[in-house]
Amino acid sequence: MRIVGGRWKRTPLSVPAVAGLRPTPDRVRETLFNWLGQDLSGLRCLDAFSGSGALGLEAASRGAAHVLMIERDRVAMAAIRSAIERLGATPAQIELVAGDALAEMRRRAGAGERFDLVFVDPPFGDEALLTEAMRRLPPLLAPGALVYVECATAWPESAAPGSQAQFRVVRAGRAGAVHYHLLVHETDAGDGTAAKELQA
Repeated sequence: MRIVGGRWKRTPLSVPAVAGLRPTPDRVRETLFNWLGQDLSGLRCLDAFSGSGALGLEAASRGAAHVLMIERDRVAMAAIRSAIERLGATPAQIELVAGDALAEMRRRAGAGERFDLVFVDPPFGDEALLTEAMRRLPPLLAPGALVYVECATAWPESAAPGSQAQFRVVRAGRAGAVHYHLLVHETDAGDGTAAKELQA
């Protein structure tokens, strides 16, 4: 596996043997960042279930101003930390936090932090975790924020209760058993530059 674009393009990434870890394939990440555009300069990003770190590192590689990466598994954390050090990324650009994603999301929302782009890719098949993450997400979203969701079923079948009304799919695809989606929060659908440019 490798970083597919940006300043660290072609850098290989290690994938530790961790239960439930199913990294986003290179081809899917290429599609996602074609949707988003290759330049993420100035954006604040949240990679809530970092796993291999591929999504957060891709965003940083494309110039995101700040990427918060959350991971609870110690082996996965060590692999991400090693990649960050190898890339020479600064703590100001990539903030790696060990711990429970849901608790950290609640804490960050309470502190008033907001993000322009959020990756929600929990351990594959854990629909309960996905549901709870989506329920907690709206307070963390800046106006016009985009949310990437990867799961075992297509949206809205995979949606948290009430999320069908809160989020709208603007792009979607499938790679084998994996369904991936780019969503916009309906409350902000007309307000944010990122969402408007994507739908243009």
